[in-house]
Amino acid sequence: MNEIFLTTQNLLPFDGEVYYFPHFIAPSLSENYLNLFTQKIKWKHESITLFGKNVLQPRLTAWYGDNNALYSYSGTTMQPNVWTEELLQLKIKIETFFQHPFNSALLNLYRDGTDSVGWHKDNEKELGKNPMIASLSFGMTRQFKLRHQEDKKYIVKLTLEQGSLLLMKGLTQHKWYHCVPKEPKIDNPRINITFRNILV
Repeated sequence: MNEIFLTTQNLLPFDGEVYYFPHFIAPSLSENYLNLFTQKIKWKHESITLFGKNVLQPRLTAWYGDNNALYSYSGTTMQPNVWTEELLQLKIKIETFFQHPFNSALLNLYRDGTDSVGWHKDNEKELGKNPMIASLSFGMTRQFKLRHQEDKKYIVKLTLEQGSLLLMKGLTQHKWYHCVPKEPKIDNPRINITFRNILV
């Protein structure tokens, strides 16, 4: 585990750990995964509760995992779909790399630059204390931002490229918000897969 992190650098100045691996999946494989997941995944356009109102999320989502890995956020409880062969392959690859288990994955399809996700923390009780979340990106490069919850002048900006892996761990989900902002000039899709471990 320590040897892995010698090849990269913690991108947060304090209160958490974020590591970026830009070429975790080869370009040709990444394009195949993008096309396959676009067609094969059971995408839904879910609504969430925002300021007391139900609104459609500005992206499509899907939840896959072990059959007891239920996940609730923003008034929505997601029942897991059965793992696809390809998702299992990616899960095993990431588990082997980090020597850490994952039993579920949240997938987001950003259809173009008008799709986004606002500032939030993945700190739901099902994820436990100091969760480790591994985030794979396929398709268009998109911005990713982190902002400290108390000292808001600390903002970390990244560009998540096709085939890249972002790892968040430690205090990150308790101390830092993150988002994928709108980029209206982008016409092509991006798929993001965040592997998680739900406490069951």
